[in-house]
Amino acid sequence: MADISRRRFLVGGSALGLAVGLGPWIIAGRSARAADKRLKLLQWSHFIPSYDKWFDDFARRWGEENEVDISVDHIGVAELATALSSEVSAGAGHDLIELGPEAAQFEPSLIALNDLNEEIQQQFGQPSTVSRRVSYNPVTKRYYAFCHGWAINPGNYRKNLWETAGAADGPRTWKELADTGCAIKRRRDVPVGIGLSQEIDSNLTVRAVLWAFDTALQDKSGTVILDQGIYYKRAVEAVKYLQDLYAKALTPEVFTWNATSNNQALIAGRASFVLNSISAYRSAQGSRPNLAKDIFFTPALRGPNGTRWANMQGVYNYVVPKFAQANAPTAKAFIKHLVANYDMAIYQSKLYNTPSYPQVSVPPGERGYEPLSGAQTAQDLSEAWFDSDPFKLPGEAGGKLRVLKNAVEWTTNLGHPGYASPAISEVFNTSVISNMMTCVARGQDKPEAAVKQAAARVHTIFAKWRERGLV
Repeated sequence: MADISRRRFLVGGSALGLAVGLGPWIIAGRSARAADKRLKLLQWSHFIPSYDKWFDDFARRWGEENEVDISVDHIGVAELATALSSEVSAGAGHDLIELGPEAAQFEPSLIALNDLNEEIQQQFGQPSTVSRRVSYNPVTKRYYAFCHGWAINPGNYRKNLWETAGAADGPRTWKELADTGCAIKRRRDVPVGIGLSQEIDSNLTVRAVLWAFDTALQDKSGTVILDQGIYYKRAVEAVKYLQDLYAKALTPEVFTWNATSNNQALIAGRASFVLNSISAYRSAQGSRPNLAKDIFFTPALRGPNGTRWANMQGVYNYVVPKFAQANAPTAKAFIKHLVANYDMAIYQSKLYNTPSYPQVSVPPGERGYEPLSGAQTAQDLSEAWFDSDPFKLPGEAGGKLRVLKNAVEWTTNLGHPGYASPAISEVFNTSVISNMMTCVARGQDKPEAAVKQAAARVHTIFAKWRERGLV
């Protein structure tokens, strides 16, 4: 595993375990030495770097209060699936791993977390629909993961560029993105920043285009529809759209982008529009404040019939590998503690994190932020902070983030309109749909042939997982 940063906290005893969240999962024999209770975490390096610093301290304090020897490792989000694969093969590694939407593919190697999910639902209410669809398999009836949060995926646009092109509120449709984006590129030499490569943001974006054109890989029941009847025709139109968008408003560099490229392009002033969370904006606030003041946001873009969906940009899916069975009670206890204090996770992520359990109560005491009058739940806090961003720069326009308040209405999950099954996860990890779009944009294939070839690959992947009883 490359580029892992580690924080390891060796802790002593404490009598506070019951108060801070071990609850029904408290480990027997509290008088045992702290070293007898261990928890090794691996999670993706947050796109808001200060969040990792806060999280490490949050974990350290929990470890001290619960007599747990805890370590936290951080790794790039694109490396997590490979890291877990290696650990599963070795039969050893981390006890608690934070994956993204690829978690479903590892279900056979993971401990079922039904008890944890059901316990937290009883305490805090039902999770958001998208959170359930990326952590639960309706075929096996297993929660293979616990999704504690996700990130909104709005459009980020440069207001000055779009205003001079006659669209002060940014694009509202995919067609407008191509047409007005083309005009901005031609007049101002600033392209649209939509990736077409084998990386997470490109993979999320091409799905948003498919959904906007009223088609998808599968239906609600998990049947592949990409090459079926009207869905095939719509998929061809979606591919043609991205071909046109590339010709009009993109540049060849998008074929080699990685997960940070669109952020970097926006911050460098080399993109008029990107699809991403608010992390690029937050980075610009620190490094290029004047440019940050020019960044505004749009909801998911609409397709030809008005349909709009954005994929969850980030997914926080905690999983426990089967080889970590002995430490599963401790892992579950830590997750419960994090959920109960999710207001701090929202704030410390600078509003990047959206809670899977919006009705979690805000507990009293020191929270690390100024109290908000009337805010009783995590959802209350999110909406209040979207109205009045506590991280707004001096002199910056207010209310930029209000467009995010109803994001749940236009946010969906990998596998929409169904679940993120192991098959859907493998299609995502192998960039089947992104490759379909890319080969056409590059002129290497016709749209009709590209869709059929991609669909054939999808059918093969689904058949493999159906044989294993997981789809």
